[in-house]
Amino acid sequence: MSPLPSPPPDPLGAGRVHSLDLISTLVAVLRGADGTVQFANAALENTLGLSRRTLEGADFASFFTDPALLQTALAGARGKDFSALRYEASLKRLHQDPVPVHVSVADAEQAGEILVELWPLEQQARQDREERLRDQAQAHKELIRNLAHEIKNPLGGIRGAAQLLEMELESRELAEYAQVIIHEADRLQSLVDRLLAPHRHPHLVSDVNIHEVCERVRALVLLEYPQGLTILRDYDTSIPEFRGDRAQIIQAMLNIVQNAAQALCERMLQGVAEITLRTRVVRQVTFGRQRYRLALELHVIDNGPGVPEAIKERIFYPLVSGRDGGSGLGLTLAQTFVQQHRGLIECDSVPGRTDFRILIPLP
Repeated sequence: MSPLPSPPPDPLGAGRVHSLDLISTLVAVLRGADGTVQFANAALENTLGLSRRTLEGADFASFFTDPALLQTALAGARGKDFSALRYEASLKRLHQDPVPVHVSVADAEQAGEILVELWPLEQQARQDREERLRDQAQAHKELIRNLAHEIKNPLGGIRGAAQLLEMELESRELAEYAQVIIHEADRLQSLVDRLLAPHRHPHLVSDVNIHEVCERVRALVLLEYPQGLTILRDYDTSIPEFRGDRAQIIQAMLNIVQNAAQALCERMLQGVAEITLRTRVVRQVTFGRQRYRLALELHVIDNGPGVPEAIKERIFYPLVSGRDGGSGLGLTLAQTFVQQHRGLIECDSVPGRTDFRILIPLP
């Protein structure tokens, strides 16, 4: 019996292939001698719209609008003119416009290999924005939690003193003043409780069906606004369940949908207020500087006046509200709850259309 043929060599090794496929950066490992592709990771495949098998063995410079830039960089790498070179270029895509990228060319770990990393400039800006949003959310969370604890103790003292004072006062008019103090102390206590809510309750994990969540929220909001509001469904029923805290997901979505409904009050009077709940699965998506094979994409879209320009960049900040009487906590809490599921909320708003997009990783 003739011996079985040996498997083809794996120049990168399974471990390196797996690790490069997990990152969101576009990566190609080139043969130093001629600049042909030895390996392209999943992010690069997805951006170019070509399979790894098609890319491997191809001249990587041919995928750029100006191949000479990469050819010059590769010549410099072969001549050891630099340890790493960075420049900007445009990467061609199948049936799509070229995408501007930031390119880094450097020697790879293995001799005779050159590592090329690419960051789409739009994606880079988005990742920077997401990271800034997460850092701000964390800073605000710590600030609010500490502030709420500092307010809580003296507030209890004020309320207790007002109650004792009310018991001692014989004048009905003065007793009413004491009642005002008690009422306002209770109102502030309620605000403090809401500020502390995300940090008090444990994360209760179970299977979450996003469409059950949507239907629950839809029913609650329509009970609150029975006239003039239509909530449309646009569901992808193939979306699988995921592990999460169902109560937190409901509260996050309820805060966003209620926020949309409150912005539509004038349109409700005209009978033309609409909110659309849309669910989709997105594949090979990057957010939070991490790449996910599958993610839930949930949109809450309304036809209201849009987010005021003055607060567009701050709508997820605590105590920032676009309407009179608003606490400015609804969207902050929603973002906190979604981030606890490794997700993210984004907002795109113009007059006549506001779209809150929730992304949560799926198994």
